Amino acid sequence: MTGTVTAVSSNGEYSFTKPNRESITLLAGLGVEGDVHAGVTVKHRSRVAQDPTQPNLRQVHLIHEELFAEVGRAGFEVAPGQLGENITTRGIDLLALPTGTLLHIGDEAVLEVTGLRNPCVQIDAFQDGLLKQVVGRDEAGNVVRKAGIMSVVQQGGVVRPGDTITAKLPTGPHRPLERV
Repeated sequence: MTGTVTAVSSNGEYSFTKPNRESITLLAGLGVEGDVHAGVTVKHRSRVAQDPTQPNLRQVHLIHEELFAEVGRAGFEVAPGQLGENITTRGIDLLALPTGTLLHIGDEAVLEVTGLRNPCVQIDAFQDGLLKQVVGRDEAGNVVRKAGIMSVVQQGGVVRPGDTITAKLPTGPHRPLERV
């Protein structure tokens, strides 16, 4: 399973959106160099308020570019970085990956998939009604989260638009992604 990086984004300040960059540097065990969410322990404000000693399972946020087209058909206009992701992808079904998948990106970087992004009401502050487009329910009433996946950096490296992403699935029984 392979895909491509279409954009990279980071922000050193708490802000919903992240500006696009020419490249980002991933630091093993920390996240994106200079990004407000980098660190060994949680950096997302809601998580820090609950327990600031929790491990940071949300070091790097990835979103599939295909989501932008999907919400576009419902009248929303979203571009890379605007939903707070660090890496925008194309051609790889991020939401179908099991927990523990290793994503090899470019020449060096390796991310380990930890779970699904749990979108919050800030998405509606960005564009009213968008939250219902990225979180819904299936026919059985189960919650479906489509706002990307979260990961931790196993091996650092520079990531740029155009880099190839190769997914290596974990051995053994696969655990589906859950919110982190």
